[in-house]
Amino acid sequence: MSLSFVWLFALLIASGAPIAFALLAGPGLALAINGEGELHSVLVARLFNGIDSYPLMAVPFFILAGEAMTAGGVAQSIVRLAEAFLARLRGGLAHVNIAASILFAGMSGSAIADASALGRVLVPAMKKAGYPGPFAAAVTSASSVIGPVIPPSGIMIIYAYVMNVSVAGLFAAGILPGLLMGGAMMAVTSALARRRGLPKHAAATRREKWDATRNAAPALLTPVILVGGIFSGYFTPTEAAAVAACYALLLAVFGPIGLKRDEVAGVFARAAAQSGVVLFLIGASVAFSWMVTVSGLAAGLANALSARPGDLLLMLFALNVLLLMIGMFLDAGPAILILGPALGTAFVELGVDPLHFAIVMCVNLTVGLATPPVGLVLFVTSAVSDETPERIAAESAPYLAAHLGVIAFITFAPDAALAIPRALGFA
Repeated sequence: MSLSFVWLFALLIASGAPIAFALLAGPGLALAINGEGELHSVLVARLFNGIDSYPLMAVPFFILAGEAMTAGGVAQSIVRLAEAFLARLRGGLAHVNIAASILFAGMSGSAIADASALGRVLVPAMKKAGYPGPFAAAVTSASSVIGPVIPPSGIMIIYAYVMNVSVAGLFAAGILPGLLMGGAMMAVTSALARRRGLPKHAAATRREKWDATRNAAPALLTPVILVGGIFSGYFTPTEAAAVAACYALLLAVFGPIGLKRDEVAGVFARAAAQSGVVLFLIGASVAFSWMVTVSGLAAGLANALSARPGDLLLMLFALNVLLLMIGMFLDAGPAILILGPALGTAFVELGVDPLHFAIVMCVNLTVGLATPPVGLVLFVTSAVSDETPERIAAESAPYLAAHLGVIAFITFAPDAALAIPRALGFA
């Protein structure tokens, strides 16, 4: 089978075609041109089989949970909690922004939800307190990419489905990198705060800390219920997603904001629209992956890499460069679906642990969400902050450098990267 579908796909992407349609049209046109039109039915069947999966039910449930938490004011309670404990530091609201992202990551699993929900609260507050607008937006953009790394994570569910690895194991592998990313950002913030003379704020009283903790406690139970339930084996990741959605809706309806019936309907409508887009993209990517397999592209790449086993460290370095470049142009989900089968198979055959490769790929592509020229988080943050993407990207540079340091660590120190999943029996 010809590899012309790859060039047709690239041509369609370059012409501005939506990724999902390019994933289907590239192989479809290639089959027609090569006189293999009878395989179109197989391509369509792969599309539907790609979304006919019990594990993938977790995706719309987590999307619903994120929408409910955003609409229900969970972000505000998380921000107030972080502010009560960290605002007294120099550059305190930047630290609050990062800590809130870490906490919110355990609930939404989405960088977009993080940037949108927390950005609307924190960017105006930081500007009002005297922080430069581009800096406030940059902290929001760079910290929001922690969302898909710390479990639960939508892109990790997609990766686990496509590559047949343990969802719980991949969630466990994301804990350390996510915390390291947040810690590295706080170290950078401390250095910038001293150099730029960023403001610090009055320390919260003991009563204020207690009130903030009490108000945020119901929201903070979300990651405890989800991660604890999954790792203990009490429920599967799909069941955990359903529990998260129900719990988030309860918080939204009976919480401080108290969503009305029409507002709850809007939450379901937005979640349904996002789920339709994501699931169609997954189905199209599964069909494309079938073409990658039957064309021999995946096997050829694996054989080419296997021919140079002594250069594994160099190939891992090249892998990081490739994934970061791809992450600058493609969203993390499509990139995983397109590249995972080929690259994952090749590196696993070279002896790389499947979970190690998975977390390296997920973190690389997630960081790409906050990088120019088309990082989606960059544009979401620009919209909520009224700052240009170019100015946000310039201010984000020190934080992106910190993320690259974490990527290098988890790439070249696999024993450390896999310490938590191994302790839990997943690797």
